[in-house]
Amino acid sequence: MTVAAILSGKGHDTITARSEALLSEICETLAKYKIGAVVVCNGDKEIEGIISERDIVRTIGTKGPSSLNVPVTAVMTKEVVTCTEDNSVNEVMARMTQGRFRHMPVVKDGKLTGVISIGDVVKYKIAQVELEAEQMRSYITMA
Repeated sequence: MTVAAILSGKGHDTITARSEALLSEICETLAKYKIGAVVVCNGDKEIEGIISERDIVRTIGTKGPSSLNVPVTAVMTKEVVTCTEDNSVNEVMARMTQGRFRHMPVVKDGKLTGVISIGDVVKYKIAQVELEAEQMRSYITMA
């Protein structure tokens, strides 16, 4: 199964921020939408970076609360690992595990088209296992 299957269920909506945003504004966005990361994009939906709750906590922990007044560009991850809708769910899980991150932007032609989280991947995998178990039960009862 592919990333496209996950996005077909959850949708392609994304919450993004501009590079001029302050870290405090990113915190407000994360809280408002109850999400764990925000992709930083330019006006053409080209990815410039990603900022997660972990990044913010690490920054405040090392530099103090005044770091909330710095632009997101000072803190965000600039080399963003992305995937396409054609990537398999297993490929994405492996890349997330290897890179120790929980959110992966989905791109097409260099532009953001969605974001999947490890929670989305796990939810999808559980649904897949439940479907297979139901199919096995049906097969057994029909045999």
